[in-house]
Order: sequence, then C-alpha cells, then structure tokens
Amino acid sequence: MIGLSSCAGVMEDLMNFAEEQQPSSPLANSWSKKQESNKNQKKKGVGGFVLVHAGAGYHSESKAKEYKHVCKRACQRAMDQLKAGALAVEAVAAALVELEDSPFTNAGMGSNLNLSGEIECDASIMDGKSLHYGAVGAISGIKNPILVANRLLSEAQKGKLSAGRIPPCFLVGRGAHDWAVSHGIPPCPSDKMATKFSLSAYTRNKRKMELAEKMDTGHNQTKKRRQSSENENGSGCLDTVGAVVVDLDGNVAAAVSSGGLAMKHPGRIGQAAHYGCGCWAENACNMNPYSTAVSTSGSPFLATEDRVLGGIIVLRCCRCLEAQPSKNIQGILVEFLWSHTTESMCVGYMSAQDSKAKTHISRLPSGTIPGQSLAIEGGVCRLMSVVE
Repeated sequence: MIGLSSCAGVMEDLMNFAEEQQPSSPLANSWSKKQESNKNQKKKGVGGFVLVHAGAGYHSESKAKEYKHVCKRACQRAMDQLKAGALAVEAVAAALVELEDSPFTNAGMGSNLNLSGEIECDASIMDGKSLHYGAVGAISGIKNPILVANRLLSEAQKGKLSAGRIPPCFLVGRGAHDWAVSHGIPPCPSDKMATKFSLSAYTRNKRKMELAEKMDTGHNQTKKRRQSSENENGSGCLDTVGAVVVDLDGNVAAAVSSGGLAMKHPGRIGQAAHYGCGCWAENACNMNPYSTAVSTSGSPFLATEDRVLGGIIVLRCCRCLEAQPSKNIQGILVEFLWSHTTESMCVGYMSAQDSKAKTHISRLPSGTIPGQSLAIEGGVCRLMSVVE
C-alpha cells in the first residue's frame, strides 16, 4: 500500500524515466508526421501492449484462478488482434468482449440484477487517434454492450447521416437495444445473461432489503441497504471491467463495461457510460509527446459515502531512441500502472514480445481499511519494430 503523496512520487519517477528515454523535442513533436509516413511502410513485428482489469472490489481466493484466467484470455485476444494488424480501438474492444463473456465479472454475462430482477449494462469506448467516443447506458438484451458502443463509434466516423443528421454516439435503454439489432448485433434474452451466481446474489439482497424495511426506516434503512450490497462476496462487490491498449503506430484506446450496482433502480446509468468518466484515450499530438489511455472503476464523486471505493488502470507512452539509433528501428516506451482503494483488483498485461500474459491480484495489506487506503503498482516496457 502506498499513500497518496507516494503515488504522486511514483508517477513523477515514471515521468522522469520516460523523459530520459524519449527523443529530443523536435523529434518528439514530429510523432504525428511519422505516423502518417509509416502508413506506406511495412513493419516487421506488428503488435503492441494491452493492460486489462476484471473489476476493483473483492476477489475471493477460491475464485482467484478464474479471475486470472479471464484477464489472460482478454490480453491474448487483444494481442491476436494487434498482431493481425488491427488498430488499438479494435483490440481494446476484443479484450472487453472476453471480459464481458466471463460469468465471474460484473459486465455482460453474469452482471448484477437491478431492483426489478433485470440486467441493464453500461459501456463506453474511446479511440485516441480520432478522439471519437461511443457509449451505451442501461441497455438490456445485448450480450456484449461494448460491441454496441464500438459500433456507435465506427458509424460516427463515417460522417453525417441522410439529410445532414448527426449520428448518435451515446444511446440508452430501448433505443440502444433497437439500434444495436438494426446494425446486426444479435439480441440475447436478459434471463440468459443471468447466472446462478448473480441470481442467488439477487435473492439474498432482496431478502435483506425486505427485512431492513420491516425493521427500520430513514437513515438506518438506507445504511443497511448499502451494507447488504457491499458485504456480498461476489459479483455485487465487483464494479466495472476495463482495458487500455497501444499499437505499434502509437495509437491508444480505452474501454470500460459494467453491469452496474447490485439492486440499482431500473434505468440508472453509471459512470462506465459517461464521457470522460469511465474511460479516456488521446494520442500524442503537437507539443505533447505522450499518448494516454485510462479506464476507471468506481467513482470519487460520491459525497454521501463514508468511503471512496474504486480503481484505475493507466497507460502512457512515447517514442524513444535506442543507444544506436536507426531510422529502420522504431521504439515506444510504455509506462503502465493500476491503483485501487478496494480490497483487491485483478489485472493482466501483455506486450507483443511476451509469449503469454502476466496476471496479478493486487490486494490491500491486511489491517488496512478499504476506501481509506490506496494500493498502486505498475511497470515499464519497450516496444520495438523494424520498418522495411
């Protein structure tokens, strides 16, 4: 565990390291020009880097293996896309599909049920190259909400619709479902997205709420409702899943997906869908030599809560020079980290040079209080490619 002041120190150290490795200012500022010229060049060793997380909350030791496996599969799926020549935005969407398909995450399949016993999901994705964004909120009956968000993003990039209409980038509820189906994304009945685990959690939460309503009212009732949800050691304690990616052209992308809070009111839209809140991605440009991608879980803007519970994964990268620079060798220095105030956070990461993804469940030290303590970890890697 590292305090907030130490967190700033870690970030400063990473930034200083990057600045030592990056090229001189004129070369750094010409990154966008290099990207343009690279389109006509053939690269050997296509790939990139991906960092994913399976939720910030509580990950039981008994299910640690499953959480690590889904992070590993998500990394591999994104890397397969990158090695096939896909851009970062397509790779990050592929990673999220894998995370949504797992019954152990609170996203897509196995999501939390709302007060009405239905599954409503939020998701968003952002392309650092174009700064385009796509999102869905409170969408039901779609197995992979991230596919709808990504399709909204790609359709918006095509330009205006007939009669000069502006294409949507954020759709909610029934409108989001119908748009998805009309664009070839198959529907999936909500009851088939629920799992035995999510159904049993719903039953327990509903029973506790009913008992609380009989026993007390007002402030105590609200407090008991919140505690009954927080204390479930399952999907109810896991928030969003997310991923950040950089490809060898330096393009970054970020995505996030969530089933939302357990026992939430129908129609509630969480931070995973909101612009600039669930995720962010921005390529290097002009005087800024760094590309940045972020995916969050939880929110610091809960003024009525005693504890601030959440997590984040961050990726930052820049062009770097080798000891013996060559115009045929291109390198990208990638800094990455994850941080959380929850009991635990499961992450996975992989570069094109890795034979398999690395996974880790980060935990707060015993004796610390979730929401009042902070864990932060990370690393640095270098991506290299030969231009022919």
